[in-house]
Amino acid sequence: MILTYISGLEAILAGTTIVFGGIVEGYGYGLSLGTNWPYTHDIMQLAAKRDPEAIHRILATIVGIISLIILIIHPSLISIIGFVAVIFTALLGMATLYVLAGKLPSVFQGLHDIAAYTTFVSYLLITLQGLGIFKVSLVSFLISAIIPPHFLYFVIFMGGVVTGTRRMKLKIGRPWDNSDKERNIWLQVAWTIHGILALIFIIAVVLLHYWLTLGFTILEIIAGLWVWDSTNRNPLKPGISVALHQLFSILVVIAIILNSIS
Repeated sequence: MILTYISGLEAILAGTTIVFGGIVEGYGYGLSLGTNWPYTHDIMQLAAKRDPEAIHRILATIVGIISLIILIIHPSLISIIGFVAVIFTALLGMATLYVLAGKLPSVFQGLHDIAAYTTFVSYLLITLQGLGIFKVSLVSFLISAIIPPHFLYFVIFMGGVVTGTRRMKLKIGRPWDNSDKERNIWLQVAWTIHGILALIFIIAVVLLHYWLTLGFTILEIIAGLWVWDSTNRNPLKPGISVALHQLFSILVVIAIILNSIS
């Protein structure tokens, strides 16, 4: 039973870390610690001063430690996948710093987001299995997240690409406004593809009769449009909308799991 509690805590921390990533972007702290990673110099003092990036990295470190503990006490395919996902999230997290600095392409941000959500899903499923209420195959979930009809991971990936292309300083703009001299065509293309994939996702969950997922997806899209408007108004600090967008993404993932076993 202790494994269930530890995994539940790990899932909560993994989800919180994702949301804090949104806070980091929303309030312009992406490079507050520079490109040094993992960065340990006075990080606790910075966290005490409410630096979201410092808190984000501390949370990620705790997630990594607990992931190793779970792997040791419960070696299994799902705990191995979770641990590997944590490692990739950490390494790609370092890469995202260089994406923000303009030294790496935005694809690394998209891959980082996939790894982060895989971490969350892995430990959520271990928790559900430990409770004995639900039994869902992580491998089956990952396959369904990649292939049609809904290919969730492509939506998440393109969302990360948009973030990486924006580099927490560019406004997305209006793709239909050719008079905008500040427009970044690649950013707008990435955002448009992300939007198209989101619409396909909505159609897919309707066809699957995933009504709980549909409800949260609608809320997520509303939050996404809020992010779009916020980044256009204030590209450097779009505010809480980014964190809420991440929160609703997590709720969509949870809803998919619940709908798939109902």
